[in-house]
Amino acid sequence: MSQSVELHHIGMAFGQTRAVSDVSFTVGGGEFFSILGPSGCGKTTILRMIAGFLEPTEGTILIGGRDMRGLGPDQRLTAMIFQSLALFPLMPVWENIAFGLEARGVAKRTRKAKAEELLKLVALEGLGNRMPGELSGGQRQRVAIARALAVEPQVLLLDEPLSALDLKLRQRMRAELRALQKRTGVTFIYITHDQSEALAMSDRVAVMSAGVLQQVGAPRELYDNPATPFVARFVGETNAIPGKVTAIDDGIATIESAYGPLRGRAGNGLSVSMAAKLYVRPEALEQRPDGDGYLRAAIERIDFEGAFALAHGRLPDGSMLIASIPSTELAGAPSIGAPADFSFRPANAVVLPDG
Repeated sequence: MSQSVELHHIGMAFGQTRAVSDVSFTVGGGEFFSILGPSGCGKTTILRMIAGFLEPTEGTILIGGRDMRGLGPDQRLTAMIFQSLALFPLMPVWENIAFGLEARGVAKRTRKAKAEELLKLVALEGLGNRMPGELSGGQRQRVAIARALAVEPQVLLLDEPLSALDLKLRQRMRAELRALQKRTGVTFIYITHDQSEALAMSDRVAVMSAGVLQQVGAPRELYDNPATPFVARFVGETNAIPGKVTAIDDGIATIESAYGPLRGRAGNGLSVSMAAKLYVRPEALEQRPDGDGYLRAAIERIDFEGAFALAHGRLPDGSMLIASIPSTELAGAPSIGAPADFSFRPANAVVLPDG
């Protein structure tokens, strides 16, 4: 079973400090939903309010349509996995998993059977008698997930659970978490500051900044159609070209920039004569001087990333331009120290109000 989670105009203040301001969104039952943002943006505060560790200053939280006002963590159909995992080092793995059941008075034989069932679910079958210190970081992560699932939550809350793992293990655990969520059908609400993590795993993502909800959408929607300058900058690498809007025609905005007129899809809130920025992704820049948008940069360095390379160039006004070059095209990459011409199609850029 899984349940929906609804936040209606949630706010949270600690004295004079406002951590969360007027946040509203709905997480569907069985959805993998991530809250993405930099440290201090309010995402963990939101998770703790959903879990019941904090009571919102304003607004309402519903889980499965039921108002959670006044209900503590033990009265909610949620379980939370903390960044530290908080496994008991002197308990074998199966007892760690069954701890919540023991607290509820479940008999030992039933607890052990449930722990063995969950160990199989998280691919740790046969490791129930080991101590947490004998497991790898990824295995301990899976024990923490199994322990949370033992109490049969309908909403699982995960607070940056992969941040302590190395890159390769994080990438593997992403896939495992996503597969586990699909197998169990439990609603996952996942906190992260890692954009690639959120984009890779989630059905939808909420982007937060300074306690304010910036945008909610599917990963591809956030990447291709950012609603605010913050989302454009935070979700993926981008180039921002300042200018002034001179025309908006059929969904395409033209800005006058230091490099002449540039065109991109018109974002919300644009009007003629407004200060704006055109955002274009590195992979949208092509090495050809005859495109609709034309930029010339002096190449300072090329960083090889494996499947592609990132060319870093200096524009005439001193700002940097980053272009992605597929490895198959590196033979034709610009030389360091030489000028290079890049262009892009208006459909692959977006113009948003400045500020």
